Amino acid sequence: MDSARSFSEEQFQEACKELQDPRLSDWNCQMESRGLTIFQKLNRPTGLYEYKIIGTLRAPPDLLVDTCMDLGYIRRRIPQVTEADERACNGETVIYMKLEFPFPVYPRDCVYVQQRRELDFRGRKIQVVLAKSTSVPQFPERSGFIRVTQCHVKLAAQSDGRGRSKVFICYFVNPGGWIPSWIFNWVAKNGILDFLADLEDACLRHQRRT
Repeated sequence: MDSARSFSEEQFQEACKELQDPRLSDWNCQMESRGLTIFQKLNRPTGLYEYKIIGTLRAPPDLLVDTCMDLGYIRRRIPQVTEADERACNGETVIYMKLEFPFPVYPRDCVYVQQRRELDFRGRKIQVVLAKSTSVPQFPERSGFIRVTQCHVKLAAQSDGRGRSKVFICYFVNPGGWIPSWIFNWVAKNGILDFLADLEDACLRHQRRT
């Protein structure tokens, strides 16, 4: 892995641009839920969908991003995640995550690089998180697990001025192995909305405690 090439300045700027002016001309609107709208576009080689989510979450951007990047939170709130390990590799944050499912679905694992930046974009402070699958010798493939080698996530969040966050999320995951595409597409679409609802609730509970 060449850390200098993981994410470019242009990629961070593009996330900010899409937060303020999403590119949706070839995307289909699928559903709306709790202030969020989800769009999808077919990735024809895999038969899976890439998703974009646009809307508002009831938490300030800093807290929202802090929480969703907290591996302890992810382990507690996503029961399929049975291991999550973060290491510095070549100057970047690399994360290993292991997921186990009921029979007959094979367990998966994934190695991904993740970067977070705060940008001043057109006079607005925006939190951006970029993540994508990678390969490093510190996390070799493990027997009995299917390694997820195709995934990427782009998240941008800015304050709406009322203690909430205007958010833009784009993500794609190819789980590998044999899972019917229609099943995984259903899980991917509904699972992310459930995760964001739980994330919002966790942030609201934290605000009440403080």
